Amino acid sequence: MTEYISHSLEDTDRIAKDIASTFKGTEVIAMKGGLGVGKTTFTRGLAAHFGVSEGVHSPTFAIVNEYKGTVPVYHFDMYRVMDEDDLYSTGFYDYLGKGLIIIEWSENILEYLPEDAVFIELSYGEDENTRIIKRM
Repeated sequence: MTEYISHSLEDTDRIAKDIASTFKGTEVIAMKGGLGVGKTTFTRGLAAHFGVSEGVHSPTFAIVNEYKGTVPVYHFDMYRVMDEDDLYSTGFYDYLGKGLIIIEWSENILEYLPEDAVFIELSYGEDENTRIIKRM
């Protein structure tokens, strides 16, 4: 496990880009963290590393947002996914191996993630701007 401390949105962006530099672009990134902790901000940094220039936003209602970069980036929100039938209906399995998959609320689908998924946990730090980011 590697732990990073972010004191700003810019720090979170930089940390995400640093972590993304170790990826090929076909990984499944399973993120965990509470509301407002910075999962979408972190996703922006990951996507920016892969050349995504359009605005990255939370896929809460769409379930998945697709972005074009040097590799396709698929940003999932699994908040409302409760079982494998729900997961199947998102089309998740069709995306595997076709680009970078970033999953918010991955704890809802842990048992269905690939064995080689990369786990990222974001949590609040000691003040309102500080975040602890752990790569598992």
